[in-house]
Amino acid sequence: MTNPILSPWDTPFEIAPFDAISDADFAPALDAALAAHDAEIKAIAEDSRPADFANTVEALEAAGEALDKVLSVFFTVAGADSNPERQELQRAFSPKLAAHFSAISSNKALFARVAEVWEKRDALDLTEEQARVLMLTHRGFVRSGAALTGAADQRMQEIMGRLAELGTAFTQNLLADESGWFMPLTEADLEGLPGFVVNAARAAGEEKGQEGPVVTLSRSLITPFLQFSPRRDLREQAFKAWAARGANGGETDNREIAAEILKLREERAKLLGYESFADYKLETQMAGTPEKVRELLMAVWGPAKRQAEADAEVLTEMMREDGINDDLAPWDWRYYAEKRRKAEHDLDEAEVKPYLQLDRMIEASFACANRLFGLEFKPLDVPLYHPDCRAWEVTRGGKHVAVFIGDYFARGSKRSGAWCSAMRSQAKFPKEQGPVVINVCNFAKGDPALLSYDDARTLFHEFGHALHQMLSDVTYESISGTSVARDFVELPSQLYEHWLEVPEVLAEFATHAETGAAMPKEMLDKVLGAANFDMGFQTVEYVASALVDLAFHEGAAPADVLAMQAEVLEGLGMPAAITMRHASPHFAHVFSGDGYSSGYYSYMWSEVMDADAFEAFEEAGNAFDAETAKALEAHILSTGGSVEAADLYKRFRGRLPGVEALLKGRGLAA
Repeated sequence: MTNPILSPWDTPFEIAPFDAISDADFAPALDAALAAHDAEIKAIAEDSRPADFANTVEALEAAGEALDKVLSVFFTVAGADSNPERQELQRAFSPKLAAHFSAISSNKALFARVAEVWEKRDALDLTEEQARVLMLTHRGFVRSGAALTGAADQRMQEIMGRLAELGTAFTQNLLADESGWFMPLTEADLEGLPGFVVNAARAAGEEKGQEGPVVTLSRSLITPFLQFSPRRDLREQAFKAWAARGANGGETDNREIAAEILKLREERAKLLGYESFADYKLETQMAGTPEKVRELLMAVWGPAKRQAEADAEVLTEMMREDGINDDLAPWDWRYYAEKRRKAEHDLDEAEVKPYLQLDRMIEASFACANRLFGLEFKPLDVPLYHPDCRAWEVTRGGKHVAVFIGDYFARGSKRSGAWCSAMRSQAKFPKEQGPVVINVCNFAKGDPALLSYDDARTLFHEFGHALHQMLSDVTYESISGTSVARDFVELPSQLYEHWLEVPEVLAEFATHAETGAAMPKEMLDKVLGAANFDMGFQTVEYVASALVDLAFHEGAAPADVLAMQAEVLEGLGMPAAITMRHASPHFAHVFSGDGYSSGYYSYMWSEVMDADAFEAFEEAGNAFDAETAKALEAHILSTGGSVEAADLYKRFRGRLPGVEALLKGRGLAA
């Protein structure tokens, strides 16, 4: 019997045939794909011809098609629709995959051929893109330990295998803590909550098989509960559960896992000759060094902390007026900040939310992409991995560009947060292929589904990543789309958030769920006027997380991650009523994999650029200026990783930006 994952996908645009794939197909498909990839790698490494770009570098680019298919399907469902069987498969796959890729990176014969091509690169008449791919290929081998020999080589392979196991365990523990906790609410507990929160709590109760409403640890439910519940005791209970994810003791506790990950990363960096893991990791980023990262973060920390401390005084006084003679606590901040926003901006999220329908915000994100880049979106009726998913064909001038899949609703089988991934990336070699891109979010279900302004911004953010994938126009998949420096990858996504704030966009698409009326101009002005509200809090919780991440990787690995976290926060003078956005035991960006380790600062590094980049449209006098949009696509969105990130930005703007635009954009400028 043929395996549907490995068989040709005779589907529209070769989308994975999810309706034909079962969990039982994954393990045999992976084994077969690994064997096929091994054979391809062996053929390249043992090729008797002199090494050249085509028979070595391009051959590596073309290898692994079957493996790409297996992994794209499996990791899509493992992240967005997990179950016990998929979790068990993930635990089994992690060491297998780590060993497989470690064997490739430590293949001496293969590295010798890559090095041979690298040595004669100046005589090969390569295009700019080919030269870039060769450099990245050679650098990737060196940085993964290909030049190591003997015991050091063996130890590196052991480290990479163990890190893969630990990252999987961290992710699954976090999912278990998030999906396993809920707080039942009585009808009396619902008093004071706006209708959209009540509806979300009832929907969550149904999903959990409860007879009544519940609060879960899904951000789309717990955040509005903390904003609106007048019950301080319930807010405290919910917040403490949210803050304790990954640190509850027992089998799902992540503290020792995080400590071991940091220790192994330190050893890995030392084996490769670096002072610290941060030095190793940042070498290939725009920032370049830990010192540059710290310089940026501290430039923002001071103004943000001053603003947060001033805000804390106001919120504390509001507590006193409520008769609470206690210190402002983390479970109080969102509640009193929401009351303050309502008082100062006359803005009530419960009144705003009916104007932010999910379907209308999806339309808005599509409409902006149409006006900026000429993209058109047509619904696709194809089987997907979950009934909540939707798909569209993306075209331009009648020509196919991409397939876009949206998976928007929170559920217990989905890890928290929001992300964009490509099931297939754009490429022209070894064959022409259009991207298949997925946005995954965790919005509360409803009829209709209503978003907070922050949710709407998340939707635009992830769609900005999707545009980076969809508009990619390079030859080689390894530099396609979002395959760029980590501190550059957030530029397109954070930049796209700005179009949500363009008044004419909200005027057209922010329509009331019941009446269909457009958001009144007075409310629209208030929404935009309050865009920077509570920015001291938001900036402090983020920058604190980024500085703790940097400290974890700058020197010797700590034996106790929470002790070091506390030490860093104390040194910063962290305001008592604000916590890190991601405490270490649930800091998935840093510990679920290598992606954002030493790199959580990337969002802010990119924000320096996105604030400056949107000013290009403002200077043109039009948020949809055609020439500026054309330049943005030509120099940023279509180029993937084909050129150094700093050079791409300078091609777009003529220079690199300073931190001033960021502070101004966040309302923190002196």
